[in-house]
Amino acid sequence: MTRRRWIADTFTATTASLTGAQAEHLTRVLRAQPGIEADIVANGRVYHAVISSVHHQEVSFTLLKEIPFERALPMTLLLAIFKFDRMEWAIEKATELGVSAIVPILARRTEKHLAQAAAKRVERWRRITHEAAKQSRRADLPTVEDPVALPARLQQQTPAQHILLSEEEHSIALRESITTALDAAGPELPAFEFAIGPEGGWTPEEFALFQQHQWQAVSLGPRILRAETAAIATLAIASALL
Repeated sequence: MTRRRWIADTFTATTASLTGAQAEHLTRVLRAQPGIEADIVANGRVYHAVISSVHHQEVSFTLLKEIPFERALPMTLLLAIFKFDRMEWAIEKATELGVSAIVPILARRTEKHLAQAAAKRVERWRRITHEAAKQSRRADLPTVEDPVALPARLQQQTPAQHILLSEEEHSIALRESITTALDAAGPELPAFEFAIGPEGGWTPEEFALFQQHQWQAVSLGPRILRAETAAIATLAIASALL
C-alpha cells in the first residue's frame, strides 16, 4: 500500500513536523495516531517516517530512512498573467508536470485589474503548488516568483535555453527545438525557460524584445490554444523529452 506523502513545515536531521492546516487535517480527518507510517518531504529529500506524537496544531515524525525520489525537471515557466481561475489551473498542472519555477509576467495585454491584483495572489498560487506537489508526490516545491514586468525579467541573464511559444511561428516545432538543444548538450541536461503569452498574445514590441534577448520562437501546431492549454501542452512535451 502506498504511504501518504506530506511536506514538512519544520524539520531537523532526524525529525519533522506538520503544523497548521496540515496537522489539523491529519488529526481531525485522518485520525492520525503515533506509530502510523508516512513519507515526509524535508529539506529537498524524501524520508520514510513514523508519527511520534500528535497534537491538534502539530504532528511530529521521526525520520527513519531516506528513500529515492525524482527531482524537478529544469523547466521554468514564464506565464503571462491571465484570468485567475484559469491561471490557477495552469499553475496546479504545471506543478504536477514537474516544473521547477513559475514566473508570473506582467505583459502589455495583461488586463489592468488582473495586473493590479496579481501581487496579492502570489501566496495563493504558492499554496496551490504546495497542494499539487503533495497530490503528485513531488519531493520539492516549484518556486513561484513575485509578478514582474516582461522587460525586467528578460534582462535577467540565465544559462537556460530560452523558448518563446508563438502563434506567428509555423516552421519550427517545440519538439524540434528541445531535441536540438538536448543533442547539443550531450550528457548534461540543459535548463529550459518557456514563455507563454496572455490572452490576445504578445504585442509586436514584446516580440521584438524577445528577439533582442535571443529567445527562439517555436510553434505548438496550427491551432490557436488558450494560454493555460499552451502552458500544459508545452510542459507535457518538454517533460516527455527530458
